[in-house]
Amino acid sequence: MTSTGTRGKSATPLSPPGWAGVGTCALREIRPMPPWRPPFHALVLATAGHGTMEVDFDPKVCRPGTLLWVRPGQALRLGSNGLAASVVTFDGRLAGDHWPDQPESPSRWQLEGEDEDAVISEFAQLAVDCERHRSGPLAADLLRHQLTVLLLRIALLTRSPAVHGAEARTFARFRRRLESGHPRSRRVEDYAEEMGCSVRTLTRASLTVTGRTAKQVVDDRVALEARRLLACTPMSVAEVGRHLGFPEPTNFGRFFHREVGRSPGQFRADIGLNHHGVVPEQRRPPD
Repeated sequence: MTSTGTRGKSATPLSPPGWAGVGTCALREIRPMPPWRPPFHALVLATAGHGTMEVDFDPKVCRPGTLLWVRPGQALRLGSNGLAASVVTFDGRLAGDHWPDQPESPSRWQLEGEDEDAVISEFAQLAVDCERHRSGPLAADLLRHQLTVLLLRIALLTRSPAVHGAEARTFARFRRRLESGHPRSRRVEDYAEEMGCSVRTLTRASLTVTGRTAKQVVDDRVALEARRLLACTPMSVAEVGRHLGFPEPTNFGRFFHREVGRSPGQFRADIGLNHHGVVPEQRRPPD
């Protein structure tokens, strides 16, 4: 990996945002790494080669022109492949109103034609200016303005019709509370009470937006967080369960198996991690 716009060598696969809240880097010769949760936004634009990047355990097939948006806290996993990519990272406070942090927000685009040319140009200019301008309020304003332009271009790529109306607004409020509340409660009744509405209202809103009931949305979010913690932290299975409101490991194990189809230990083994959350060293077989 090579990087620009940052000082010193980063220990992470992606260079974090720089002093102005924006950073850039380039991925070359991607090597396998355990799942990792970047605490910042990352826009990844594939520039050469073919391969996959796994975001929240969902493989994203990439080729030149593929654009991925990895949001803070998502589990990112890079496998060994021939992919090369340009990356823009930025602080969450700079995302703006066009991109609320909702799991249903788009995260992958295949760019073509003028759209691809425009996004490539924005990436390239940000990389140049992050390298040239290292301090000062004018430089900070420039970098943030260029990021805003890039995000607006990406917003224009999303042409799928959004769900509007009271149910969409209710669901958005529900998801915001669920993001902060899922370690404390898995009861839809608690979220309905916080919002001053009925369970039936939350269920109707969830079905309209996602096709899932409110209870299923809650369980989906808890199961996702469990997978993230098992994959990206050295927490034990019991610690993960307690963090998510399961005092008894057996109850957590049953919940996880029901939602994921595997036990927590098997899930961790399947992604190649030992019980410390580390990828075992690959040894060459004897000659």
